[in-house]
Amino acid sequence: MPDLKTNVLYYGDNLDILRHYIPDACIDLVYLDPPFNSNRAYNIIFKDESGRQSDAQIEAFDDTWHWGPGVEQTFAYLTNTARHQGKVPDTVSAIIGALRKAIGANQMMAYLVEMTVRLVELHRVLKPTGSLYLHCDPTASHYLKIVLDAIFGPERFRNEISWKRYSAKNDPKRYGRNHDVLLFYSKGPTITWNTQYGPFEDDYVEENYRYVDAASGRRYRRGDLTAHKPGGDVDYEWHGMRPYQGRHWAYSKANMEKMLADGRIEFRSTGMPVYKRYLDEQPGVPLQDFWSDIRLHGGSKERLGYPTQKPEALLERIITASSNPGDIVLDPFCGCGTALVAAQKLDRRWVGIDVTHLAIAVMRARLHDSFPALGKVEVIGQPTEVEGARMLARQSPNDRYEFQYWALSLVDAQPLGGVRKKGADGGIDGKITFSDVGGTVREVLVSVKSNAVVNVGMVRDLKGTMEREHAPLGLFVTLEEPSEPMKVEAATAGVFHAELANRDYPRIQILTIKELLDGKRPQLPLLVMPTYQQAERVQEAPGQEKLGFG
Repeated sequence: MPDLKTNVLYYGDNLDILRHYIPDACIDLVYLDPPFNSNRAYNIIFKDESGRQSDAQIEAFDDTWHWGPGVEQTFAYLTNTARHQGKVPDTVSAIIGALRKAIGANQMMAYLVEMTVRLVELHRVLKPTGSLYLHCDPTASHYLKIVLDAIFGPERFRNEISWKRYSAKNDPKRYGRNHDVLLFYSKGPTITWNTQYGPFEDDYVEENYRYVDAASGRRYRRGDLTAHKPGGDVDYEWHGMRPYQGRHWAYSKANMEKMLADGRIEFRSTGMPVYKRYLDEQPGVPLQDFWSDIRLHGGSKERLGYPTQKPEALLERIITASSNPGDIVLDPFCGCGTALVAAQKLDRRWVGIDVTHLAIAVMRARLHDSFPALGKVEVIGQPTEVEGARMLARQSPNDRYEFQYWALSLVDAQPLGGVRKKGADGGIDGKITFSDVGGTVREVLVSVKSNAVVNVGMVRDLKGTMEREHAPLGLFVTLEEPSEPMKVEAATAGVFHAELANRDYPRIQILTIKELLDGKRPQLPLLVMPTYQQAERVQEAPGQEKLGFG
């Protein structure tokens, strides 16, 4: 197994990536936010040029799990020692076998089987001091906790955290479901832990910090300046007072005088001195297991249109509590990359895995927007040469869009969905937008072909669609080499004159996958707009510029 590379993305099934790329005991913190088995399909919602939601919705993932031959094989691996060869604890085999008997071979059981085999691997890659946070919802959290108890041991359970995700939901014939669950486990008895604090509740403040400093307006409480046991020269008279009977001053006379000079001591009506403990100097109350103070609101600038996106503050809290600067954070279901952004911001190294090229493209764009110094993040597992691209194109029909999404990412094009993909789209798979004279928004239409044979008719289709859509430019991206008639047809489309750049561009450009992998880029006007909704630039932690790629 190769040495672990950090600050990289992996494309592929996280089970395969974990087994082939992630060594034993190398990860400090795992956060995973897998599909919840909610029986829903989730879409990425793009924004149009005015910032409104557009009809370009692409299915990001189908949050439905089904029992089939693949799950049956995984179940056999988990429950048969001859297959897993001791890599799965007996407790896990017993639990999974019992659960199947109890609830049957259904969608829920398929979800649990697929999650269990991955959780076994995630336990393997954790350091002895490492922690795992599994983000789920009440649909399956009770089953997942049993599975985690079997993998980590019941004694390694730390918390079940309830995160209030919505202010309220109107669910028919049930109480509103407005929270998610975070199951927090440690690999060993000693863990990395940095206590996090929340604000004091109002009634606690009113009761315990009753006094207000007249000069500053700061709230404070009175603290005792005596101690039960002596510790040095602490038996003396001070300002006419001695400690209560059987007690001693908690500080030396010199320290008492200094605190008085600093305005930290006042006197009761009896003359007894007390210490002024200011509210704004206290860290707060140690964080509890119900989190209602973090929300990703509909109008938040964080929102990228990605389904199930989580707030950065949520991940920052988890990463700060359970890791230290320089530690390695792994997110095996990283979606739009919130955990990676939070890790980079907090001076941690990170590894992200996702099984869709669309998610990888969204993540790379987000990381680049948030941290320009990172440049283009390396993606391991995506094709780097033509034969690999052909293998991607030959995947099963269920993954037929993966090649298309990957190819579109090579030219920084936005995939098309919604209305424009349902009808006769003329072979248009993506678009690039740019600003023309007077701020007019124009489109570059992109057609992607993975066919074993391409022909001149495909170029004509693109030309016809450009005319219908009044698009000034078109890109024809092909896995195979174009024929001479195709090149001639593209040339006959003429040129587009961009007044801002005072330059002509070929109206139809044919680009092969080989050319794109070799670094060639399309000729486009100057003011090309971002492919995905831009993330805000993030202020990195001090010293972050030293991290780089590992």
